[in-house]
Amino acid sequence: MNKQIYLRSFIEGIPKAELHLHIEGTLEPELMIAIARRNNDEKFKYRSIEKLRAAYHFKNLDDFLDIYYEGVKVLKKEQDFYDLTIAYLKKVHSQNVLHTEIFFDPQAHTQRERIEDRVDFETVITGIHRALAEAEKKLEISTRLIMCFLRHLDKNSAMKTLEEALPYRSWITAVGLDSYEKDYPPSTFREVFDRAREEGWRTVAHAGEEAHAHAVDYIREAINELKVSRIDHGIRSLDDENLVSELRKRARQSEMALTICPLSNLKLGLVRRMEDHPIKELMKKKVRVTINSDDPAYFGGYINENYLAVQRAFRFKKKDIYRLARNSFEASFVGIPRKREMIAKLDEYASGNHPVK
Repeated sequence: MNKQIYLRSFIEGIPKAELHLHIEGTLEPELMIAIARRNNDEKFKYRSIEKLRAAYHFKNLDDFLDIYYEGVKVLKKEQDFYDLTIAYLKKVHSQNVLHTEIFFDPQAHTQRERIEDRVDFETVITGIHRALAEAEKKLEISTRLIMCFLRHLDKNSAMKTLEEALPYRSWITAVGLDSYEKDYPPSTFREVFDRAREEGWRTVAHAGEEAHAHAVDYIREAINELKVSRIDHGIRSLDDENLVSELRKRARQSEMALTICPLSNLKLGLVRRMEDHPIKELMKKKVRVTINSDDPAYFGGYINENYLAVQRAFRFKKKDIYRLARNSFEASFVGIPRKREMIAKLDEYASGNHPVK
């Protein structure tokens, strides 16, 4: 068998976890149009798959977020959020994902510009939770839900959202911070994250995704002021060797990892080509990194496609793919018994028809 075909098969079959996935970013054009039609959404401006797919051609984070928030507006009812979530879970089940930790952006629904377009927090989380519970039972995928705050909205809005979430405390594992990064430092949300930890939630944050003057500072703020367990993206970490050492040290002591999304970084122009991506150097420096898909409907690939992209770019061997998959389990927010169970399945796979050398 051709070596590349063999490695593709290895990647497609290897058990893995996904730790950086925005559920609203899994809204494929076909489902977006179907939901808009079902809800008789007269404001939805895309009347064909072709026109909608054309809108998915963007060049930077700001342009992406513009179409992302446009798509979010079609989600109005509990069934919409259920359909969105179960479609993603079925997809990653086919890609041998054993565990996934899903971001959702409640403010994108509860605080839409037009009052009549706003959706209650309960509607959003109930639809998502129903799909997660079904997947755990029928697909045997374990899940965790992470509630993200939109950093371009103020901390008062974030605190209001946190308080709305309290009746559903047991459904949520962690809080995060996402959306436009530049000019929105993590430290702005310190009080909100302090409150979240008091309520028993873990914390994560997007930081160091874009190449701006404060990228490294934002990563440090996320670690030191928001007390995060993981950094989402963090690809600018290599700009500071002391930060790299800190990430390496924390990885030995906890779940600390960078949840990297290669195709997202490429699509948004954060790297010119995949061969320029910092993931190989981060792995060489023994920073714990994981592979994820971010917003796969928009960025051209789910988790297996992301694994394949970095494997081809860097000629990764099976041992490198194994390491990435193991990292995803080690950095997850499940308990030790579930981690051991998933790692055992990974080791069984690696020692079977696909020995890792």
